Amino acid sequence: MPTFTSFQNILPDPNNTIGTAGQVNGTAGPGFASVTLSSIQPTIKDFTNSGRLLARAIASHKWEIQIKYNPMIRADFERIYTFLLQRQGAVNPFFVSLPQHRVPQDSTFATFAASNNLEAAGTITAGATTALLSKSGYSNTTNKTPSPGDLFTIDGTNSNHTKTYMVTRVETSADYDTGKAQPSATQVRVHFIPGMAKQVEAADDFIFHNPLIKVIAKDSQKYSLNTNNLYNYSLSLEEVQ
Repeated sequence: MPTFTSFQNILPDPNNTIGTAGQVNGTAGPGFASVTLSSIQPTIKDFTNSGRLLARAIASHKWEIQIKYNPMIRADFERIYTFLLQRQGAVNPFFVSLPQHRVPQDSTFATFAASNNLEAAGTITAGATTALLSKSGYSNTTNKTPSPGDLFTIDGTNSNHTKTYMVTRVETSADYDTGKAQPSATQVRVHFIPGMAKQVEAADDFIFHNPLIKVIAKDSQKYSLNTNNLYNYSLSLEEVQ
């Protein structure tokens, strides 16, 4: 008799299946018609009499996601609707894989990242917005690098580090700020937003292939049924840690 060891905790989509028992192995979920990713960083700002700007962040950064589906038959709709109801709104967070960020933009680096993770070259303190990464056998010319706009998560010593980050700049041994140490050919320095939520230890993994965003859905979930018996549904998600 088939058994399983874990329930699916990723929103079902074409790459993440779910069975009738809620298990990971099952039927693929429906694809997204459109996805909106918003970066939310609350700030407070003021101006002096001379016009000088004074600004600072007043709350932590978060991502907000809007997903719209094409009209669905009932079997496809129930696959995601019941998954969300089981999460009970904000009670049980889950993960979502965004199709536009599933793999890095550079195809050569995407191939490398599919089976290898770059690692922190040293301790990275909370609040830092740059990280020097390396990996035994890695070359920033042969294996290429992440690109601005790529997302990543971290898997390491702190198992509660579930924040998702976006690369904004990339420095290599050929292109780098001369005010800082030159990365070696086996290293890459990435700049990212927001600042590191928790301290990262040396050799912690940076996940660029299929980074998962930890989210919650709204407490209220509703749909509409059209005259063709197709289900219309959209979804609002908010990042949590």
